[in-house]
Amino acid sequence: MSKAEIDVVTAEFFGAFDNRGGKAADVGRIRRLMLPGGVIVSTGPDLTSYTVDEFIEPRRLLLSGGRLVEFSEWETSERTEIAGDIASRFGEYRKSGILDGEPFEGGGTKTIQFVRTPEGWRITAFAWFDQP
Repeated sequence: MSKAEIDVVTAEFFGAFDNRGGKAADVGRIRRLMLPGGVIVSTGPDLTSYTVDEFIEPRRLLLSGGRLVEFSEWETSERTEIAGDIASRFGEYRKSGILDGEPFEGGGTKTIQFVRTPEGWRITAFAWFDQP
């Protein structure tokens, strides 16, 4: 059951950025999916570490302000290891959208750390690397 629950949390996470078909991206749901003190790291080109709120706000603006439309990202492969109440997921993903009027596609790797809480599995940290 744990792997299925982690799959659902991961799908909800990726879905938070989806604004295809004019629907509003729900990046605020990341606050529900993550522990409040969670850590988010982008590896490049500039190594950047974010709090949950520092991560959400610029993405909310980008996805709701018209610069980035028809955007989605999705996991293409993953491996998940679970040990008791902790889990680690390492996966490849793809993304596509239209940024400033120009279509683009890309992809990369994400690693997501989880813990089981009384409310279910939550993300404690994630990091990503976009392929150049």
